[in-house]
Amino acid sequence: MFETAIAGSLPKPDWLAETQKLWPQWKAEGAALQQAKADATLLWIKAQEDAGLDIVGDGEQSRQHFVHGFLEQVEGIDFDHKVKMGIRDNRYDAMVPQVVAPLRLKGRVHAFEAQLARAHTRKKLKFTLPGPMTIVDTVADRFYGDRVKMAMAFAELLNQEALALQADGVDIVQFDEPAFNVYMQDAADWGVKALERAAQGLTCTTAVHICYGYGIEANNSWKKTLGEEWRQYEQVFPALARSSIQQVSLECYHSHVPPEMMKLLAGKDVMVGVIDVASDVIETPEQVADTIGRALQFVPKHRLFPCTNCGLAPMNREVALRKLEALAAGAALARSRHGDGAAA
Repeated sequence: MFETAIAGSLPKPDWLAETQKLWPQWKAEGAALQQAKADATLLWIKAQEDAGLDIVGDGEQSRQHFVHGFLEQVEGIDFDHKVKMGIRDNRYDAMVPQVVAPLRLKGRVHAFEAQLARAHTRKKLKFTLPGPMTIVDTVADRFYGDRVKMAMAFAELLNQEALALQADGVDIVQFDEPAFNVYMQDAADWGVKALERAAQGLTCTTAVHICYGYGIEANNSWKKTLGEEWRQYEQVFPALARSSIQQVSLECYHSHVPPEMMKLLAGKDVMVGVIDVASDVIETPEQVADTIGRALQFVPKHRLFPCTNCGLAPMNREVALRKLEALAAGAALARSRHGDGAAA
């Protein structure tokens, strides 16, 4: 009960890359960079285990960015001539590569880090991929001329890699779709369909992470414009409830998402965000357990998975470590409060 996990990313050590940045520059290259990525991956697997998490991941240590780490292994994308483009409905500008030809995988994308992680933990292993709709929002289209057509093309490639990750021994494949919270109608109309195409044929657990973004200034400023209640989930959750995706991740702690939104996910596992990634304040076990308790009004015990609100990549490493410990300790406290042997 209450198996804990992170949303996906973790801070990169300062010997691997620039710290507290979303698009950090690597501090090595070639074979030395590959070794540094492996070392960082193993370091964070051990840290997650030591913190007491039940489900671990690679922390995305081998990726400069959660989207572009996948795109680097895709043919038909021009990284040499990036263009400035507003993404997430112009919430912020980014230098993005251009899609200039039919999309094809160059080969495996994440075999190195997935197989490394699988070989070094006996815990359940979750691996994250960007969702097709979010990829479409993070590249400039100079070829397809149609967002849905391009999303489905990316979904096919994601599916190829997801099936390979399953063969590597990954227990949970999670697709990250922050764009679902921005283009809500499109997400309901075709985003979930593209997501299902990406997950087609998987027999491992499938998940989608839908957040309000990393704890960076652009996202924090955007949240201030959303009013007293954040109801973005209301449009896409019913479509996800009807989908084949098994787990849905959402923000809860320190968010303005009405908790009753979770009722829209009946029949799904819910990864409830109980750790704030936009604050360096460390949650107490009691705060985490209290958040879990509030979520239990809307999610059955066996379907509730305490999680972080989003990735921890831009965060201070020591703060991130302590938040992982708080996540595990809070879930343990919640088990004692709400387990079969707990007082009514």
